[in-house]
Amino acid sequence: MTVREILRMGDPRLLRQAPPLPAQDFDSDALHLLITDMLDTMRAAEGAGLAAPQIGVDLQLVIFGGHSANPRYPDRPLVPYTVLLNPQITPLDSAQEQDWEGCLSVPGLRAMVPRWSRIRYTGFDQYGDPIDRLAEGFHARVVQHECDHLNGVLYPMRVTDFSRFGFSDVLLAS
Repeated sequence: MTVREILRMGDPRLLRQAPPLPAQDFDSDALHLLITDMLDTMRAAEGAGLAAPQIGVDLQLVIFGGHSANPRYPDRPLVPYTVLLNPQITPLDSAQEQDWEGCLSVPGLRAMVPRWSRIRYTGFDQYGDPIDRLAEGFHARVVQHECDHLNGVLYPMRVTDFSRFGFSDVLLAS
């Protein structure tokens, strides 16, 4: 319905802790409209995911994935389109992997970011139905990245090697 403005790094609203959605607000017209706006915004920006705080909404809501390959991540496996509210992430072991990440709130930059390799994520869909999934690789990375936004964490805060952090066009030209 509406493509919303995506907040950029430096906006203090991105650093806040988002509250959970109360049970009585699931399957509401307002929630469905917000999700539609988020999907339109994510698609317009060619994102792999979007968290409600990125459009200035303090709510534990993320969307990610899609039904076709993402132009920003053409070599990555398809992540199933998911609406996830009030998420919890549990690493399945201590293994982590480094890989490139970007963010719609940090446009033009990329960095190598460590993430758990395999996770279990739980939460609810927009109707209040439970979600309980295992994920690994790119799927796990996307979920962790988006859920970080709910805790006021942007991926540059997780970078451990700043020699592998820079502008996408420069990094890709090297």
